[in-house]
Amino acid sequence: MDHMPRVSEVLYVGMCRKIGTPTEVTFRRDIQDTGEMIQKPSQLYKGVTQMLSGSRREGFRFKSSDFDYMFWLPDHKVICELSQSTLYHPPRHTLIYMETSDTPPGFARLQLLTPSNQEIVMSSLLERNYTEYISSSLLRMRFHQSLSRLNPSSEGENLHGPCHNYTFLSIENDIALCFHSGHWPLPALPWVDRCLIRAWPSRSVLQSIINEGFHLVPIANRQTNEDSDLEWRISFSQAEQKLVYSMNHCQFLCFGIMKIILKEVISDELLCSYHMKTILFWRIQESSSTSWLPSTLLQHVWFCFKSLMQCVYTGYLPNFFIPENNMFAGKVVGTQQIFLYQELERFYEIGIALLLHSPTLREILIPAVSDPYFVMPTEESYLKSEIDIDIAFDGESFSYTSVVVVSDFLSNMMHLNVIDQLFSTCQNVVYHDMLIRVLESTSMSLKAQCLFVSKKKRHSNERSIIHMLDLVSKLGCVSDGLYLALYLYDTGRYQTALTVTDRVNQRLSQPHIMYRSVDRQRYSEVVGGQSILTKYRKAWARNVTFENEFTFIEELRLEQEVSKMNGMPNLHLPPFVIVHMLSVLCHYILGNMSQYLQALTDLHTLLLYDDGRYVELENRDLSWQILGICQHVVGDLHGALQSYQESLRQIPRHKIQIATETRIDLVKSQLRVHTTGVIT
Repeated sequence: MDHMPRVSEVLYVGMCRKIGTPTEVTFRRDIQDTGEMIQKPSQLYKGVTQMLSGSRREGFRFKSSDFDYMFWLPDHKVICELSQSTLYHPPRHTLIYMETSDTPPGFARLQLLTPSNQEIVMSSLLERNYTEYISSSLLRMRFHQSLSRLNPSSEGENLHGPCHNYTFLSIENDIALCFHSGHWPLPALPWVDRCLIRAWPSRSVLQSIINEGFHLVPIANRQTNEDSDLEWRISFSQAEQKLVYSMNHCQFLCFGIMKIILKEVISDELLCSYHMKTILFWRIQESSSTSWLPSTLLQHVWFCFKSLMQCVYTGYLPNFFIPENNMFAGKVVGTQQIFLYQELERFYEIGIALLLHSPTLREILIPAVSDPYFVMPTEESYLKSEIDIDIAFDGESFSYTSVVVVSDFLSNMMHLNVIDQLFSTCQNVVYHDMLIRVLESTSMSLKAQCLFVSKKKRHSNERSIIHMLDLVSKLGCVSDGLYLALYLYDTGRYQTALTVTDRVNQRLSQPHIMYRSVDRQRYSEVVGGQSILTKYRKAWARNVTFENEFTFIEELRLEQEVSKMNGMPNLHLPPFVIVHMLSVLCHYILGNMSQYLQALTDLHTLLLYDDGRYVELENRDLSWQILGICQHVVGDLHGALQSYQESLRQIPRHKIQIATETRIDLVKSQLRVHTTGVIT
C-alpha cells in the first residue's frame, strides 16, 4: 500500500489521456450546453423541447457511449400539488397532476386535469375510478410507432425500456418522450435536507437543481402487477447532469474507472452504468472529510467497489434522490444475485489488482507496477499538448455545431438572436462557431426563398446572402470561404467565384493548417499560445457540409436528393475536393481549357494517391462522384464512367448509389450515340 499514492497518480494521468483532461471535459459540456441554449427558443416555438442526457452529456467519449435524448412538450405542466395549478393558464397549458400516495417509491401516476392538444397524449388515456390517467405503456408504444421507419437510414429500431432505440451511422440512439415538472417532487424533499447537512452539492448547485425540476419517464416499476400501465418513473436526469458537472476531475475520473470496471471486468447484465453513478454520488456526499486528489483516486475506486459488493450482497441499492426506491428490487435477486456476489468476492480477494483485469486500465498501470521508482507528473500541461487539445476541441465542436442548422428561416432568426445576446457577454469560440453555422444555414434558407419572391425581393435576398457568406469567410475557419465561392458559382459569378476559391486554396495550402492532421511544428510556430478563436480563424479547416434541405449547386442536386431520400441529413465534402471542383467548373464555363484540364488532373491525382490526409475514406464515395461529374461536364465520358464506377466501390457513407447508377446509365447512353457498338 506504500506505493498506492504513486500508482494512483499514474492512473489519474492515464485516465486523463483516455477520458479527457479537465479542459477537454469542460469544452465538451460547454459546446453541448451552448447548442441547447441556442436551440431552445425555436424548440419552444415548435412545441417540443429536447435534451441530451447520459454519459455523452456528462462529458464522456467512450466508443460504446450512445446518445440518450429526452423529449417533452413544454406546454404540458406537471404539478405535484393541486394548489400549483394557479400558476398556469389553461387552455394554453395542459395540466397534469402527479399522484404518489399509493405508488412504489420513485414512481407516480399522471392524472390529466385539462385536455391536451396532442393526439399522442389523448390517445394514451386510460380511465380508473372515473379519473383519466395517461398510460405510460400506451404513450411509449405510440411514440415508438410514430418514429419507426421515419428515417430509412435508421437500423434495428425497437423499444428499449422507456425509449425508442435505433442505430444511425453505427451510433446507438435512445429517445424517450417524457413529461416535465418545474417543481420539486414531494418524495425527494428529504434529499434537499440531506444535501444541506452533508454540504454536497453546494447551495448554488442545489438551488439550480431544485429550480430545474424533474421529468417523468414512461416506464413502470418492474415489481408492479396491478395498474402498471399507469406508472411513470420519476427521473432526475437534469439533476444528475448538474451533480456530475459539479464534480472535481478526480471524482469524474473515478466515475469513468467504475464504468470501465463494469464493462471490462465485471461484465454482468444485472448491473448498469447508472448503478455506478449512484454509488459514486453516495460516496462523494459521505466523504466530505476525505480529499479527492490524484493521490487518493485508487482509494476512492476501491471504496466504490466495496460499496457495490455490499449492495449486491444485501440486494439493496438506494436511489440517491429517493432512498426508499431500491434500484436492485426485482433485478438483483435469487441465484443471479448469488453468482454476481461470488464473482465480486473473487475480485475483492485479488484486491486493487483487479484493475489489471481491464485491458484499458492494465495498459495505464503496468509501467507503475513494474517500476517502483516510476513517477508521472499530474500537471495538465503534461497530460496533453496544446495541439492535442486544439485537435480535440475542433473535432468536438464540428461534430455538434451542425445541430443548430435548420431549414426554416424563422428558426434561424431565433438562433441568431440568442447568439447575438451571448456575444454581448462572452466572446466564446463555441458561440462564434455556431454563429458561422447559423449564418450559413440562414443564407441557404434565404436562397430557397428566392424561387418564390418578386424580382426586387430576390435582389435584396441575394445581397443579404452575399453579405452573410462574406461574414462567414471573414469570421469562419479557413475552409468556410468555400460557401461563398459555391454561391457565387451557382448564381453565375464565375470569375468572382474563382477569385474566392483561389484565395481559400492558397490558405489551405499552408503547412500550419489543421485538417485531419497537421505539421505540429509549423502549427506551434504560427499560432501556438494564441487564443482558440485566433487558431480557429487562422489555422483550422473542416469539411464543407451540404445540408440536404438546401440546394447548393445544381451539379450536386441529384446526389442531395438521393441522399435525403435515403435518410441522410447532409453531404460532407473535403475542402480540397471542393477547390478542384470549382476550379474545373468555373474555368470550363469561362473557356479556360488549360486551367480546367489542370484542375481536373489535380483532382484525379488527389483521389488516386491521397492516403487519407486530404480525403478521408468515408467521404470517397462522394469525392469520386464529384470527379466523375466534372469529367462528365467537360466531355470526358470514359473518365466519368470510370470515376462513377469507382464511387460505387467506396464505403457508401452518403447513400448516393442510386444517383451514381443513374449517372452511369446516362454516360453509357451518350457513349452509345458516339460509337457504333454497345459498351460492355
